[in-house]
Amino acid sequence: MSRAVVACCAVVGLVASGCTQTAEGPDPNLVPERLTTTVVKTHPFDPTSFTQGLELDGDRLWVSTGWHGQSGVYATSLEDPAHHGQPQARLEDKYFGEGITQVGDTLWQLTWRQGTAFKRDAATLDVVQTASYSGEGWGLCSFDKDDSVMVMSDGTNQLRLIDPESFVEDSRVMVQSQGQEIDKLNELDCTVEKGRRVVYANRYLTTDIYRIDLDTGTVTAVIDASNLKSNAAPDRNNVLNGIAHIPGSDRFLLAGKRWPQMYEVRFTSAG
Repeated sequence: MSRAVVACCAVVGLVASGCTQTAEGPDPNLVPERLTTTVVKTHPFDPTSFTQGLELDGDRLWVSTGWHGQSGVYATSLEDPAHHGQPQARLEDKYFGEGITQVGDTLWQLTWRQGTAFKRDAATLDVVQTASYSGEGWGLCSFDKDDSVMVMSDGTNQLRLIDPESFVEDSRVMVQSQGQEIDKLNELDCTVEKGRRVVYANRYLTTDIYRIDLDTGTVTAVIDASNLKSNAAPDRNNVLNGIAHIPGSDRFLLAGKRWPQMYEVRFTSAG
């Protein structure tokens, strides 16, 4: 990140809408890999969960849910992911829950249009801090449970870099593929691959997942997940949503809103 970007965002804080990552910038000449999903295992999942985010912490799987009057977060496991374990917490009816990520022993949870983020104790899910932000909240991820940055999506083609202690916005990264902006970036998962910070983002109302180099905003791969069956009741809202990398492996968990199954997959060549 350039020194100028840091200085700009330090001044404007939470409303850093003009601050973008300019150190490298998207590569308009890079042609993204074309990948697909190969199912390794199918897990039962709660068909009532309007899934907004997944986060895997050891044997514990965090699930955040949305919808009016039904938003919250709960813990479950890969052994029985359809079961709502403990801890769990509900949001007040005025909040529409969105993405989550764990940093250290706390969990941050976004809301859609209420501009409020909740910082929770991961042991109890009690709220220990709230923060405000401009615009909408969609997806959230971090690269390490003790990392110094979180990545947030807001439904546009920009990813916000957020301080996990204060929730102050530091900068933004514009996401492009071959010179074209990719908007409606939704649920996120952060990984480090070959020493580079990588964000996986599904695009709302599609079955596409984008692999993004965070330091440039360049889409390096497009993953077609259309072979995954939702098996949910007919509803335009019941789409793919929920990505969690399984640490130490090449596998990911993919879920959807009100999907009765969660898929454990590998991303493989579509060729």
